[in-house]
Amino acid sequence: MAGSRKSTFRILFHNNNQIYELYAHEVSQSQMAGFIEVGEIIFGEHSKLLIDPAEERLKNEFGNVKHTFIPHFAVIRIDEVDRSGKNRILDQDGASVTRFPGQSTIPQNS
Repeated sequence: MAGSRKSTFRILFHNNNQIYELYAHEVSQSQMAGFIEVGEIIFGEHSKLLIDPAEERLKNEFGNVKHTFIPHFAVIRIDEVDRSGKNRILDQDGASVTRFPGQSTIPQNS
């Protein structure tokens, strides 16, 4: 079939008080009630010099997974997109940068 290509989906879901953003070629209703099935997760190829720790963490977690099953209640949204982006882990508020632990106060001069 000329010109056919796989669809690409962006899946956003809650996992362990964070928001995961994954790109995959397969998304469907699972035969297990209450789950979305995600397969063929797409991982970008990166150079040896620049490694994104979040994407490496996701690759370690999902790299050898054929299909993952995400509970319906955890899914935020699923979009069909033109091309894949970077898989990432976000804070609950959607920020991609984790805040520095501890109190953030600025010393004041008297």
